[in-house]
Amino acid sequence: MRSVTHALGAPIVLLKHVCKRFGDVEVLKDISLEVAKGETICIIGPSGSGKSTILRCINGLVPVTSGSIKVDGVEVNDPKLDTLALRRKVGIVFQQYNLFPHKTALQNVMMAPVTVLKQDKAEVEARALKLLDKVRLAGKESSYPGELSGGQQQRVAIARSLAMNPLLMLFDEVTAALDPETKKEVLVTIRELAAEGMTCILVTHEMSFAREVADHVYFTDAGVIVEHGAPDEILQHPKEPRTRAFLEQVL
Repeated sequence: MRSVTHALGAPIVLLKHVCKRFGDVEVLKDISLEVAKGETICIIGPSGSGKSTILRCINGLVPVTSGSIKVDGVEVNDPKLDTLALRRKVGIVFQQYNLFPHKTALQNVMMAPVTVLKQDKAEVEARALKLLDKVRLAGKESSYPGELSGGQQQRVAIARSLAMNPLLMLFDEVTAALDPETKKEVLVTIRELAAEGMTCILVTHEMSFAREVADHVYFTDAGVIVEHGAPDEILQHPKEPRTRAFLEQVL
C-alpha cells in the first residue's frame, strides 16, 4: 500500500449522497466517497453492484438522479458545465479498447488533441511518441489496432487518454478481456502511473493488484458502499459479512 498525505486541502474528487436510477431500477444508492490528489482507490464488488456506473457518473457520461459530484471543485452535474473542459480533466479507459481500426497507434493517440483541442500537430505528435514510449510501445507507432495484441491495444487506449493531460484517470475493468500475460503488461503501466502521482480510480476484480496499488478500497454491493478502508483492512480483515462472502469467492 502506498502512502498519501490527505492534508492537501479539498479532495480532487468528491461524491456526496449520489443516487442513480435507470427507470425504476436504483443502481446507485446514497454513494459518498472522496479521492485526494495523487491517491489511487480501487472499487471492488460483484457484477451489477454499480461500480462502473460510479465511474461514468464521475466522467459525466451518465447524469446522476440526485446528489453531488465535484471534480477539481467543479460540479459535474451543473447544466452549464463545459463538458469538454471536464473530459480534459478526467480520462477514462474501458474494458473495450475503442480504438479507430483504420488509424495507427500514433494517429489514435493524436486524434483528440488535434481534432478536439485544436492543438499544434507537431507538438501533439512529439507528446504522443513520448506517451507510446511511456507505455512501452516504442516501435509500434505505425501499427494498426488489428496488428496489436489486446494488451498492446489497451496500452494505446491509456496513452490516448493521457494525451489530453488529465488530472484524473478512471479505469473500468481494463484487464477483464485480457489473457494473463497481456494483463500483466497493462497492470504494470497503471502501477507506474499511480507511482508517479496520477490520481486514479480503478474498478477491478484483480484483488492482488488492488492490495498492492491502492491507498483505499471500496467494496460495493447492490448499489451501496458496504465498507471501505485501507487495502489490508478490507481485503484481509473485512468487518462486514457481505464483504467476507465476496472475498471468499474471489481470493
